[in-house]
This record gives sequence, structure tokens and C-alpha cells, in this order.
Amino acid sequence: MEAILEYLLTIPYGKVVTYGQIATWMGNPGLARVVGNLLHVNPDPDHYPCYKVVNHQGKLTGRFAFGGINVQKEKLEAEGIEVSDDYVVDLAKYQWVEDSE
Repeated sequence: MEAILEYLLTIPYGKVVTYGQIATWMGNPGLARVVGNLLHVNPDPDHYPCYKVVNHQGKLTGRFAFGGINVQKEKLEAEGIEVSDDYVVDLAKYQWVEDSE
């Protein structure tokens, strides 16, 4: 869990990652759901920005643990990340790929 939380701190301002991306970084791409479940119990959401994690289609989670989907949308938009009316982020524009920056 600690490694996942620390990974969240590396995501640049104005960028998002996917659950699967974190699972792949951990060495097991099949654990995307496990990553989601761990982030759901984030012990310090003010410090560890789990709101910057979306699904493989860029969709925000309907179960955002710390205030709901609208809070996640607000937090992303505060970083300049556009979120569509159907709660989707354009991954081609906003996804952080570690090797690209």
C-alpha cells in the first residue's frame, strides 16, 4: 500500500494515471481492481491524491471515496484537467506516462 501511495505523489500537476497503469508499475497488470480497492481506503486523501486515478477509459469512479464523483471532478478541474459532462478525462491529453516527461 505504501508504494502505491508514494506513486501518487509522483503524478505531475495536471495529469492523471489509470488503475491498470499503477498495477503495471507494481509488476502485475491484472491487479487494477486491487489498486482501486486500496485507494478506496487511502488513509490521507489530502496528502495522497487518489482523485488523479481514473479507469482505463478515463472515466472517473462513481464511488470516489472522499466526497463522490463531483468532488473528484472538481479536484481534477482545479488542476486544469477537463472532465466531460459524462465524467470522462481525455487520456490522450491528460494521462501521465512516466517515460514521456
